[in-house]
Amino acid sequence: MISPQPAETKARRRGKPIEVWVNDEEKSQIAIRAKECGLSRSGYLRAVGLNYPIRSVMDLAAVTDLAKVNGDLGRVAGLLKLMLLEKRGQGERAIDVHALMVEFRELQGEVRAIMSKVVYEGK
Repeated sequence: MISPQPAETKARRRGKPIEVWVNDEEKSQIAIRAKECGLSRSGYLRAVGLNYPIRSVMDLAAVTDLAKVNGDLGRVAGLLKLMLLEKRGQGERAIDVHALMVEFRELQGEVRAIMSKVVYEGK
């Protein structure tokens, strides 16, 4: 007896197909854009046709990278603060280190703002 294939290996049929006539270049562009969004061509065209928000996989990857940078900035600022406390009076002036820490915190705020913009505008 042959067992049926698992459901996850079959394409899900959502209803009736719609034919869209495109040339080879247009088909290629649609395929590229669908891949950038992590969607099939059909899913991409359905989302576009129904005016659903489409998020680029690249945008989400950029947010992940920005989150890592944000964490790194926080760690560096913490290390600078620790260095300032342990080496008081040695090396750089406290006011200079403090100014650098303020810049790190400002950069963190900018990174968070960019991440929020990418995430929330993509919805």
